[in-house]
Amino acid sequence: MGSLYIIQDDAFIGKIDERLNVKVKNQTLQDVPLIKLEGIVVLGRATISPAAIAELLERKIPLTFLTETGKYLGKLEPELTKNIFVRSAQWKAAGESPQALHVVRGFIRGKLKNYRTMLTRSQRQYSELNLQASIATLENVIPSLDKTHTINSLRGLEGAGSAAYFRVFQQLIRTEGFSFKVRHRPATDPVNSLLNFGYTLLRHDIQSAVNIVGFDPYLGYLHYQHYGRPGLALDLMEEFRPLVVDAMVLSAINLRILTLDDFTTEPLSNVVRLSQEGRRKFLTLYQKKKQSQFKHPVLGRKCTYQEAFEFQARLLAKYLMGETDKYPPLVLY
Repeated sequence: MGSLYIIQDDAFIGKIDERLNVKVKNQTLQDVPLIKLEGIVVLGRATISPAAIAELLERKIPLTFLTETGKYLGKLEPELTKNIFVRSAQWKAAGESPQALHVVRGFIRGKLKNYRTMLTRSQRQYSELNLQASIATLENVIPSLDKTHTINSLRGLEGAGSAAYFRVFQQLIRTEGFSFKVRHRPATDPVNSLLNFGYTLLRHDIQSAVNIVGFDPYLGYLHYQHYGRPGLALDLMEEFRPLVVDAMVLSAINLRILTLDDFTTEPLSNVVRLSQEGRRKFLTLYQKKKQSQFKHPVLGRKCTYQEAFEFQARLLAKYLMGETDKYPPLVLY
């Protein structure tokens, strides 16, 4: 099943034998075998029983809390794994070390190559689009990564590649009425609202994978260190942004699964948010996307994106611990 998303206000989450039971006003909404759960995400207000919390901790199933609008609040999960060697290698590589430079190049290379793939596919499919300038920028930036020897300069290349991609993102939207503005938070347009929400959910999943492998999620390499920011989770999710969230958002809009009726606008701030029904649709799509399969270029076999989150974290651990000579980002063509 993957993750369970709870969006009903005042829901009660309880445990009955080997199952998790979700009720609202004594009416059962969800009854799920615990063995099938990989995570629980609560949006809004919900109450969870002590027995359910204890069972989730025992089974190492993370429980994440978001506001009803998708803002991350916090997470309850088991203690870090006992693999101190992974965290030791992670800390030793901090700063401008050769290992840090290598993995930062990998994170950015994976993201930008996946951006390029999305644009080239769209250009082939819709010849009337004008994406060549952005594709050319990405093709110039990607080789420059190997010639750049400071993390801050690599961040600049990542910014240039991302700007080229989002400069033409509006052209990838094939449905009238949806207008994409420059990336920003909070969102004042439906497209940014979907991207922001999707990236929040992706961060939850990547952070869980990072914790499973044994990393300290707060020590990253690409993202600047800030109090409370899970830098490594944000680093590792870069290559997954276009593959999971961007692709899903474009499909939801272009296939008219989500329409403008699924959004609300705050009267004073003009902040755009999904309605409750819109959130239900979006979470269903996200769950399906995570469980969709593809052939992993390193594994050489099919796996789901949910499995790939953890696998990429393990590849990163192997590199930092000296078991492999490089970190291969997930790039799909």
